[in-house]
Amino acid sequence: MSDAPIEPPVAAEPPDEESLRLAEALVFASAGPVGGRALSQLLPDTVDADAVIAALRERYAGRGVELVEVAGGVQFRTAADLAPRLRKVIEVPRRLPRAAMETLAIIAYHQPVTRAEIEEIRGTSLSQQTLDALLEANLVAPRGRRETPGRPTLWGTTPQFLVQFGLRDLRELPRREDLLLEPPSTPQPTDEAPPAAEPEPEPVSQDDEAQA
Repeated sequence: MSDAPIEPPVAAEPPDEESLRLAEALVFASAGPVGGRALSQLLPDTVDADAVIAALRERYAGRGVELVEVAGGVQFRTAADLAPRLRKVIEVPRRLPRAAMETLAIIAYHQPVTRAEIEEIRGTSLSQQTLDALLEANLVAPRGRRETPGRPTLWGTTPQFLVQFGLRDLRELPRREDLLLEPPSTPQPTDEAPPAAEPEPEPVSQDDEAQA
């Protein structure tokens, strides 16, 4: 047994201004939520990434842009009480058709789920156009195959789904009927001009989708 003295662990330093600025820049520049592990790669070993994030969240509390937890990390979001007023000058992204939102809700609550199971729950066939809309929006993705005849594809939600609906994880899923409502508008700070608004799609009825 070695008699060498055991060195005490290095004590974490309180977040300094440089660490806060670095975290602020990383969150602002990242396309998705930033976690403590990613931030720790940029900080000295003696600085605790979670403490930096907590301090940065406190700094932005009550401002027009706040640091919120979403999809396992943090992201800058417009303060919830200001978002409705910003809609007067900022275009809201085009909303998915009703059929796509219904399908997304089923996948979110029953995942992993097959296409046949989605159709059984909805009571109508699922068009490829609806599934493609969810795939293009990066809201759903394949989750393997079910070991039954035909080995049908299993579908589940993606991290982008959590980001779009402002959820930290799937345990925060709202009621299914609430999920069908429009997600809160959370424009992020940017120095780019907003894209031109696209025309609103015509509503898709279940009868139209069944013929697709």
